[in-house]
Amino acid sequence: MIRYIKATIIFLLTTVTYTVSAQSTSTTSSPYSKYGIGDIIPSVLPQNVAMGGIATATNSINGFSIINPLNPASYSKITLTAIDVGLYSKINTLSKVGQTDQTNTSFRLNHIAFGIPVSKRSALSFGLLPYSELGYSYRQVLNSGFGTGLPADTNAVNYIYSGDGGLSKLYLGYGFGIGSHLSIGANASYIFGNLKQSQSTEIPVYGNLNSRIEESNSVGGLNYDYGIQYSVDFSLRKHLTFGYSASANTKLNNQNSYIVSSYFTDAGGNEGVPTDSIINRQNAKTKIQLPQINHFGISFQDEGKYLVGADYTMGKWSNLTIGGENQGLRDSKTFNIGGQFTPNINAINGYFSRVDYRLGVILDDTYIHANNTDIKSYAATFGVGLPLRPNNRSYYKINISAEIGKRGTIANQLVKESFVNLHVSFTLNDKWFERYKFD
Repeated sequence: MIRYIKATIIFLLTTVTYTVSAQSTSTTSSPYSKYGIGDIIPSVLPQNVAMGGIATATNSINGFSIINPLNPASYSKITLTAIDVGLYSKINTLSKVGQTDQTNTSFRLNHIAFGIPVSKRSALSFGLLPYSELGYSYRQVLNSGFGTGLPADTNAVNYIYSGDGGLSKLYLGYGFGIGSHLSIGANASYIFGNLKQSQSTEIPVYGNLNSRIEESNSVGGLNYDYGIQYSVDFSLRKHLTFGYSASANTKLNNQNSYIVSSYFTDAGGNEGVPTDSIINRQNAKTKIQLPQINHFGISFQDEGKYLVGADYTMGKWSNLTIGGENQGLRDSKTFNIGGQFTPNINAINGYFSRVDYRLGVILDDTYIHANNTDIKSYAATFGVGLPLRPNNRSYYKINISAEIGKRGTIANQLVKESFVNLHVSFTLNDKWFERYKFD
């Protein structure tokens, strides 16, 4: 009976997460998400997020099986069935010279991931993760140079930009060990979702003809991740691990719709029915060329006490194309530094001695170049891993993490974002799928 209950739980969790994640409504509000295919979300779960996002050279931590999709070689260290389900919330404040700060809050069910041992040194992992998010709405008012002295200010031209949507990543991976020190793994992923963007040009005078460009992309296609880890053991507890992983530069299928229409607004500023479609191209089949993304990492762990590590990521985003058109991005570079400390993992009394305390920093030289300015992002991360009372078969942990940082600048008429990202996940390690004599 127990195995049927567990199977039912897996089905329900997967169904709920798929339903939420597959929705096209975005959970971000950032003008920088308009570039490329939206803000890219690293495949890092909350316990790694709290450590500055280090993941390329991490696997089992303090003997606890974690799921690390960023480097599928890590699956070889999964010794118990692992489930990780998480929530995400973002508080983002936008600042621009001459404008009042704007704060937006979003919330979503973020991910669900499973790790299942296949043999002593190999395991499968599968799950659903966010891949990118697109969401913005802003207005620019520029002077056209015409119409001075008329009853209405026809010098003003309103440019209205908006976008919504996102991509999700459904993955299946396998990792295995070769000998005592080397691990290799790979993921096959299906990336899917919808991206919608529009740009309107309006002259705020009754009777003038306005125009709008609307573009949508319905995306679905395969992508591949692969990785390797090599560990040097100084003792039974102390390990130095080197890691490398990459996301391949595959092509995703895309159905593109592109509409250019014109419309009038009445004296109250209300938009009328479009009068004409200048261009109406529906469901054109194109390709999205993803870039190669390379991760390099190193970590040192004294099991039961501490772990420290660093990652370096290079993304060839200058190669991103949609429908054969280069998106004008630049290559990105990201540094992640962090670790965790556990005062006394075996403490009988004193619960907080068994808590994992995590800290880190993220330095991101992003792929965005706007208004002759390179857009950079900085964040400090911290969090805790709260162990719940184990039994003789199962281990539970609640992971809470936060990222506090800034992206962009108010110079050159740009926007500065001040953000707080909050992550909460529930992680289970259990002995599932065993053969019993009695049930």
